[in-house]
Amino acid sequence: MAFPLPPLYPILDTALLARLGMPVEAAAEAMLAAGVRLLQLRHKGHFSRAAFLAAERIAELCRQAGAAFIVNDRADVACLLGAGLHIGQDDLPPGEARRLLGAQPVLGLSTHNSAQLAAALSEPVDYVAFGPIFPTATKENPDPVVGLDLLPALAEQSHRAGRPLVAIGGITRARAREVLAAGADSVAVISDLLADPLSSASLRARIEEWLQLLNQTAA
Repeated sequence: MAFPLPPLYPILDTALLARLGMPVEAAAEAMLAAGVRLLQLRHKGHFSRAAFLAAERIAELCRQAGAAFIVNDRADVACLLGAGLHIGQDDLPPGEARRLLGAQPVLGLSTHNSAQLAAALSEPVDYVAFGPIFPTATKENPDPVVGLDLLPALAEQSHRAGRPLVAIGGITRARAREVLAAGADSVAVISDLLADPLSSASLRARIEEWLQLLNQTAA
């Protein structure tokens, strides 16, 4: 396939981490130390100088760890950092995003129904995301929950087009196995990565738990 997605697709949500009192760089460092092979940075607020410097530091940490680094929404930041880019339905069109990024960086696209996914497969993207699979609290105005029923057919369609599919939205350790069994290549996770109380040690332990679970599922 175009881009070999690892089974775990962790998303660093800067707003959520700030509410929990953990610097995003510390979260990235703990996740990478636990063995993740990909990180997406999701920063929905103003991209201040401090936010950019944090993103720059995470990009360097990913390079040192041999992990892919993907920026959500911001093609300009992705270009400046030499990172991949993940865009949504209301962001820059995929063709324009690819023109800015160039041929090599990873480009992913979010989809929320079968028509959007079918359209995405004709775009110059490396993978598609589909969801929300389950209810999610990490978006202010989430798209309608799609559940698992459509996932097997859409995953097969995506695979025929040479694009891996990442499932997103409310996925927990308790439900990850059934999502992968339904055809997803990877699960994107935000909230269930963050143990309570949150610390670098508890975050690393939770990531290790996730990786062990997904490795057992793959086996």
